[in-house]
Amino acid sequence: MVKRRVKPKKQSDLVIEFIEGWCRVPEGKLVGQPVKLLPFQKKFIRKVYDNPHGTQQAILSIGRKNGKTALCAFLMLAHLVGPLAFQNSQLYSAAQSKDQAALLFDLAVKTIRMHPDLQARVLIRESTKILTCPGKGTRYRALSAEAGTALGASPIFVLHDELGTVQGERSALYEALETAQQAHEHPLSIVISTQAPTDSDLLSILIDDAKTGADPSTVVQIHEAPMDDDIDPFKVKTVKMANPAYGIFQNAKVLMKMAERARRMPSREAAYRNLILNQRVETSNPFVTKKVWDENGGELSGWGVCYGGLDLSDTTDLTAFVLVSDVGGVVNVKSTFWLPEEDIKERSRQDRVPYDMWAEQGFLKLTAGRSVDYKDVAKELKLALEKHDIRKIGFDRWNMRHLRPWLIEAGLTEEFIEDRFVEFGQGYISMSPALRTLEGLLINARMRHNSHPVLNMCAANAVVKRDEAGNRKLDKKKSRGRIDGMIALAQATAVQEEDIKKGKVYPVDPATFVEDLQAATA
Repeated sequence: MVKRRVKPKKQSDLVIEFIEGWCRVPEGKLVGQPVKLLPFQKKFIRKVYDNPHGTQQAILSIGRKNGKTALCAFLMLAHLVGPLAFQNSQLYSAAQSKDQAALLFDLAVKTIRMHPDLQARVLIRESTKILTCPGKGTRYRALSAEAGTALGASPIFVLHDELGTVQGERSALYEALETAQQAHEHPLSIVISTQAPTDSDLLSILIDDAKTGADPSTVVQIHEAPMDDDIDPFKVKTVKMANPAYGIFQNAKVLMKMAERARRMPSREAAYRNLILNQRVETSNPFVTKKVWDENGGELSGWGVCYGGLDLSDTTDLTAFVLVSDVGGVVNVKSTFWLPEEDIKERSRQDRVPYDMWAEQGFLKLTAGRSVDYKDVAKELKLALEKHDIRKIGFDRWNMRHLRPWLIEAGLTEEFIEDRFVEFGQGYISMSPALRTLEGLLINARMRHNSHPVLNMCAANAVVKRDEAGNRKLDKKKSRGRIDGMIALAQATAVQEEDIKKGKVYPVDPATFVEDLQAATA
């Protein structure tokens, strides 16, 4: 009798069998029942564990309440005590908040306690959010960015839960865990999250890079509703595109109520699109949408008569000088930015943007010391005045008193300064008409800002703030966000408009000095 050769099981089969055989639904309407993985979950598991190139990073992005965190807990258990447990290995999960980190840990604990064999094999330390499997020597710990946990470990497996909540291009916790894995020959990092709001956020950058296929060891699976004007975002068919658990363990009635509420209330649509349809949509009220901003990102086409905007922020913050020039009905934009050189890496970490890299690439000028040296700014302005036919420069009058002596030392006369530099407040009275001018240029795609990365950051951070009369000014969507480039751009386009029309476009009322001071120091 010829024995039939048994084909070895794939890693994905082992993971699926472990989850469906050992894990129970930890909470919800199906609590206590054996886990039955949905097709989209099995598809993702097969992508991760059957990749012929070997998977080093995997990304799964779906809408909220599709069981992302529970799936994270099941996969972690497969590496802690299941078929993929590697002797004496370290495992981590990472979340941006303590609550999210605790949620994943708690789901894992509930799953363990529902199966006597798992409970017998895993030791639970709830106070420190640690699970250990003595038989395998494996150890898992839940971390959060808020806790500022010091790492000295070498994890073979890392789970990033809801990485889409990271604002900006960097996360200290993400980078620490990813670099800590380099000691292993076959490390695995898994990201499961709803999409981030903007292209400049860390998760979006990872997804876009994965989609290129440049690295076969990175796999990605996205469930999202397309940003298409011909598709109704509030229909069941559209909702299902981003929610593969719709009607199964995801409450369909509640979901469609949210859709109807977003249809009736435009103020809720952005959050609905981001969290439910898994689209990259700002949940705040941006001054300019990414689509409109990108439509104006073409290359510069020449220079004629120029106008400038100068935002003189506090000496430790970003200082911006923006030139605009209307050439054949298209406004070209040239941006210059300064930051102090000292502690630039720490500032990059705090603001979660790569100031240090932009400086190396020539997009950002660094001045020696801990504060922006206005002497360097004055020299750059004089060079610009010599190179270009600059008629007017709108400036922040609050900090101009610090710059004026350096302009004179650079060779500009008092008469020249009085003639070319014009006061421009940052309160509602001055900024509201200026924003109307800038908005008109952007909406009609009459601007070319050359996609300057620092200016892009400022545009992404700028939201609209209104007073009781409906007047507008720019504000930050987050405390550490920088919008200086957009303020300078608004000033530049406003003084250009005023000079061309030879009439007041933006009022400058001495009585608003207190308001401008508050805006400058906010």
